[in-house]
Order: sequence, then structure tokens, then C-alpha cells
Amino acid sequence: MRILVVDDDKSIVKILKGYLEQANYDVLTAYDGGSALQVLRQEQPDLLLLDLMLPDRDGWDVTREIRANPALATIPIIMLTARAEDADKIIGLELGADDYMTKPFNAREVVARVRALQRRVGFEKKPVTDILTIDQLKLDIAQHQFSLAGNIVELTPTEFNLLETLMRNPGYTYSREELLQKALGYGYEGLGRTLDTHIRNLRRKIEPQTSEPTYIQTVYGIGYRFKRN
Repeated sequence: MRILVVDDDKSIVKILKGYLEQANYDVLTAYDGGSALQVLRQEQPDLLLLDLMLPDRDGWDVTREIRANPALATIPIIMLTARAEDADKIIGLELGADDYMTKPFNAREVVARVRALQRRVGFEKKPVTDILTIDQLKLDIAQHQFSLAGNIVELTPTEFNLLETLMRNPGYTYSREELLQKALGYGYEGLGRTLDTHIRNLRRKIEPQTSEPTYIQTVYGIGYRFKRN
């Protein structure tokens, strides 16, 4: 997932970029509205962190143009601003912002808001594909079939759902709670060990070496992610 961070304060951009990259996001940057729109048209990122008070075109103007452009209209937007008045928040949301954060903010909370918005709008903006392929792994969704180097490998329904969720978003770090809810459809309470067991069983079937996983990677203290293609 690629995120465009737009703020005329380069120190804020640097901090947010660091925290987002640490959370395994790809980060693009811009320091004014005109440059932001140029990057948006060229790169079409998956999410926009947008400061309101920019030196040329303010965040409201940028938001209007994004929402009026069919090629950009579905990009989720989180507005960042030093203006705390409720009226400003309402205007931003009515123009099409998906969330709103007031400065000063905690960079960790920004990452949490990004993840929450990501969950709400869905993990991919591209149409869902029926066949997922990474290296020698091939997951056929329609046939509910998995093969490794051309050989069919039998997966339980739970293992299949977990693998599909992970393969659809390579490089994205899922918390245990996210993975349970997204792949299995239930909450986290008391089920962390159950998830770890499913992951361990899945690794035995797909990994060249279970002691040093290539595909399903553990992110300690958070959860799991699938290797980038």
C-alpha cells in the first residue's frame, strides 16, 4: 500500500514517513497542493494524508479536485490540520475527507488511523482476482485449490482463508486481531494461540524451511505478513 503524505512542514513529513515506512507502507511525499495533485495523477497512491494549510492550494481545494476527478475520486483521505474548530472538521468531511486529525498529533496514532481506514475501505482498490500467484505458490480462488511448484497441496478451509488474506496483500502487516477478523470472521479474545497454530500448520505445507519462513513472516509484537512479490 502506497501513501502520499502532503505537508509544507518538512519535519512533519519526515516523521510521518519514518513511522509509516516502519509499519511497512510505501511513502510518497509532497510539500504543496500543486505538487500533491501532480503526484496523485502520476502515481495514484492508495491513501492520502493531507495537510489543510498549504502554501499554494489549501487542502480543501485539493480535496475538491480529487473528488471531482473520476480517476482519483476513490482515494481515501485523512486530513491533518492545526485548526481544531468543529466547523473546519465538518467542511473537510463534507468535501469528502474520510478522517480528520488535529495537530499536534502522535505519529503512532496516525499509523493506527491509517490502518483503521484501510480496514474500512478494503485492502485493495483493484478488482478482486480469482488466481493469486507469488513465486511458485498459486491460489485458485474459484476452484478453491492451492498448488506449490505445480503440485496440488491440500489446505483446510481455515488455512485457505488465511493464505488468501495474506497473499492478497503482500507486504502488509496484519495484527492478530485483523487477521482473525478478516480471514476467519471472529474476534481476538482468547484466540491468539489458535491463530498461531493455524499459521504453524500452514507454514509446514508451503514453506521451504519452517524454521526460517520465506513467505509467512512473523512481525514480533504485532502479527504476520506475507512476503512481497
